[in-house]
This record gives sequence, C-alpha cells and structure tokens, in this order.
Amino acid sequence: MSSIVPAKKRYLFASDFDQTLSFNDSGYVLSELLGIPVEEFARKAKGMAALNLVQQGGELAYLLLHDPEFRSRVRQSHLYEIGKRIRLKPHIELLYRILGGGIEGHQFDFYVISAAPVEIVRSALEGMLPAGHIFGTEFTYLPSGEIDTITRGVAGYGKVAVIDQLQAQLQVSPDRIVYVGDGSSDIHVMLHVNHHEGFTIAVSENERLAPIARRTVLSDDAIGVLVPILEEIVGMQRPQIRSFFDFHGFQIQEWDKVQTDSLIIRETAANTAPAGLKAEAGETGSAPA
Repeated sequence: MSSIVPAKKRYLFASDFDQTLSFNDSGYVLSELLGIPVEEFARKAKGMAALNLVQQGGELAYLLLHDPEFRSRVRQSHLYEIGKRIRLKPHIELLYRILGGGIEGHQFDFYVISAAPVEIVRSALEGMLPAGHIFGTEFTYLPSGEIDTITRGVAGYGKVAVIDQLQAQLQVSPDRIVYVGDGSSDIHVMLHVNHHEGFTIAVSENERLAPIARRTVLSDDAIGVLVPILEEIVGMQRPQIRSFFDFHGFQIQEWDKVQTDSLIIRETAANTAPAGLKAEAGETGSAPA
C-alpha cells in the first residue's frame, strides 16, 4: 500500500527592490551616473512627495518622463547600466532557491515588485531570478533610446494590482501571500495583504511602515527575512531555525528581539504654567497647624 504524500502549501512571496533587496536607491545611482548631484534628485523627489504629485515610490519614473534634466539625458541603455551598479544585499539567489525548493511542506514562488524602471531591476538581478518574476515600471522608447511614454506604473496601488494579478495567475489564496518592503511606498500593498490575512514583513524601522507590518526584521543579508517566515508560517522554534541556517552554511551570530516604543512627550499646561500658578494648582487644602 503506497503512502499518500501531502501536497506542499503554495505561497506567493513578493518583495520590493530598492533598499529591500539592495542598499541603494535607483534614483541616487542614476543621478551619480549622469553627474547630477544626488541632493538635487532628493530635493525634487521630496518636493513631489510633499505635494502628493505622484504615488510614493513613483518619483523617479515621473522625473524620467517630465523633468527636462533627466528626460533629455537618460536612455534605455543607462537603465541597464544602473542595474549593474546597484549594491545588492548578499544571497538573493540563495533566498530564491530556498523558497522555491520548499521548506517543510511550504513552497514559495518568489517575485520582485518595484516602482523602479523594470530594466534597472532585471539588470541588477540578472542570473538570480527569472526576468518574468520581476515587475517594475515600464516605458516605451523612441528609436534614439529616449523614453517616450509610460505603459505601466508600479508604485503605490500599482503594486496592489500586480499582487492581485499574480494571485490569480498562481491560484493561491490571499492568506498565503507574503510581502516584504522597506518604505512608505509599500504601505498600500501591505494594508491590502494584511486585510486578506496575508503576512507582511518590514525590513526597516520606517515609522509609517513598521506599525503596519506583521513583523519587522533588520538584517544586511537577504536571507534574514527567512526568520519570521520560519517562525510564523512554517512554525519552527529558535533551535530549529538555527539548525536550518547551519544546514545552509550560515550561523546566526546575533539575534535580538526588541519592541520599539515611539513616543512624543510634551509638558502639560500645568507644568508649563508660572511657578505661582503651579503652587495654586497644587493646593488641595490648608496647611497643617
């Protein structure tokens, strides 16, 4: 009598790119390549964010389309070159193989969803992930290589649309979606995933993102995100997780779990009142004889 092998639980694992799988922001690397001061890019991006002119994360795409300094100088070839200059977190390919190979009955399909131009992300991750597993902002180009129009934006709600597309394509239930991100541009998609009982991981202490994410993990190594997955989804205990990392040739040297309280404390009106008034406020009866 043959034994029945239970099917693996299938999950969609989706990750942001800039400062999630990398240490650099694509816009800063592009500015350096073009000889534009990075402070200028930061100023323009901050201005757009303050005006809510574009969805957060879409600042670079907007500049490439509408800012004369960027549009006139950037060609498609520059975007591929930028990808090769991005400083990546180590072991992204290993993370892809571990998740895709399955962990104790749980298999994860790894996709990257970024607001950055898709050429940058695919160039940076070439040989690590299949190109079809990478989604980013897409442009059409003139024969000269200059950007003509945008055909797909993947910022803000654009990421939600890609998540929904992949969920339908892979036929996974919404509670089996894992999303990893680092900044404010990931808020919409994290709220969407949380609402459908999926699992969200922040890889920064962004004050707007960390309270939304189910877990926050800080590590300079891409495989650091495995820890909350092994704990919360696979159900491993700490000794098992350490053994898992040992098996793959790694040692967790430091593992600190902390809860961060973010406080704004102001003096009360009574405490800022003049000394005489403070005394009056504190009197509740006559002094003893």
